[in-house]
Amino acid sequence: MSKIELHPDRLLPADPAVRSLASRFYEEIRHLPIVSAHGHIDPVLLADDVPFTDPASLLVTPDHYVTRLLHAHGVDLARLGLAHGDGGEQPSPREVWRLLCEHWWAFRGTPSRYWLEAELAEVFGVFTRPTPEAADALYDQLTDKLATPEFRPRALFRRFGVEVLATTDDPCSDLDAHRRLAADPGWNGRVIPTFRPDRYLDPAAADWTQRVADLGRAADKDTGHYEGYLAALEARRAYFIAHGATATDHGPADAGSEPLTDPQARRIYTAALNGTATVAEQTAFRRHMLSEMARMSCDDGLVMQLHPAVLRNHHRATSEVFGPDTGHDIPLAVEFTQALRPLLERYGTHPRFRMVLFTVDETTWSRELAPLAGFYPSVFLGAPWWFLDTPGAMRRFREAVTDTAGIHKTAGFVDDTRAFCSIPARHDMARRVDCGFLANLVATHVLPEDEALQSAHDLTYRLPKDVFRLS
Repeated sequence: MSKIELHPDRLLPADPAVRSLASRFYEEIRHLPIVSAHGHIDPVLLADDVPFTDPASLLVTPDHYVTRLLHAHGVDLARLGLAHGDGGEQPSPREVWRLLCEHWWAFRGTPSRYWLEAELAEVFGVFTRPTPEAADALYDQLTDKLATPEFRPRALFRRFGVEVLATTDDPCSDLDAHRRLAADPGWNGRVIPTFRPDRYLDPAAADWTQRVADLGRAADKDTGHYEGYLAALEARRAYFIAHGATATDHGPADAGSEPLTDPQARRIYTAALNGTATVAEQTAFRRHMLSEMARMSCDDGLVMQLHPAVLRNHHRATSEVFGPDTGHDIPLAVEFTQALRPLLERYGTHPRFRMVLFTVDETTWSRELAPLAGFYPSVFLGAPWWFLDTPGAMRRFREAVTDTAGIHKTAGFVDDTRAFCSIPARHDMARRVDCGFLANLVATHVLPEDEALQSAHDLTYRLPKDVFRLS
């Protein structure tokens, strides 16, 4: 059988002299704790600590990076175990696993291949390369391991070296899993919620009026009028802070932030509740509420993460059957400079305000984002993520933004994953790429070696803790 071979210098620069420097930096920081400040792991996983049942439901079905590429090569999502909206019959986990092994060639050169190989070899100690012939034996080997205590969620959390894990949570959530973890005397990890209010800020969102009513009940506020709506959002933010939250998370259709006057906002809010707001009014209100979220961050200190301009659920038929987050969100071009000017003119120099900007439009890195972070004390640059959390994009990001914003106006790395076992592999990839970038600065006599090594420590550990106020 073919074997997985993880080269110790993978992703490091090809030039031997630069690679040697990068390797030294990497050895210094490779075992630093993982700070996962932006992700999508369900906290129930750790609160309940129920053993994983099989490799397909752990490594394939929840990872839309994997399922979307299999779908791109003709595999129906129903055959990958994604939930049927029509109640159709589900495949067995073994059948799902076989599909991954039969299409292993489709992942050549992708970061998903890098992560999956690292998971198999470094997490499970399994070095058999997935192939159709090896699929069943590999499935059985992994299933046997998952039945042991060493591979339960909490044991893996400790083994991965995760110091803090931020989840992404609905504003109306009671945060029960977070509360149970915090109260558990046998648990000493740190898992914190993140306030994600998108569907409550945009009147164009499906079921917005119902969500606003739910928000009022959760906050015990009257959201039948605009002032009560704002009070409800503020109350829920305070509830999240009481449960450990340090950040909010926003993914609007664009970065627009023009504020409305109070009378304008009040009028549009009432029209939206009544179902009479125009599309233009809905957009204006959504942009106004982004500015309001910044105002609230100045008051309560929550770090504001912003990642606009992704067309969600591009294929309506897939969305209707399988729901959201099933691999067909597609990036759009985005403009930041004019769009964020109203917000930053109001709050960009406020001492308590902090905003981390992410994008999947890398054309904005050097033209807009780096200059914004290079002026505003409140603005930091989020790592390449989602479609751009690849070695090539990570290198391009550092080269694009460092000239203008430097290293220390970036926020380290975020894994942005729903695939629990991929967390260490994703962070390892970022550490290797950053060490290679820094080694090249030393080799070209731009940066002294001691400062490059300190920067490697900062990017890996100090910056995500500081920027996301996790210290």
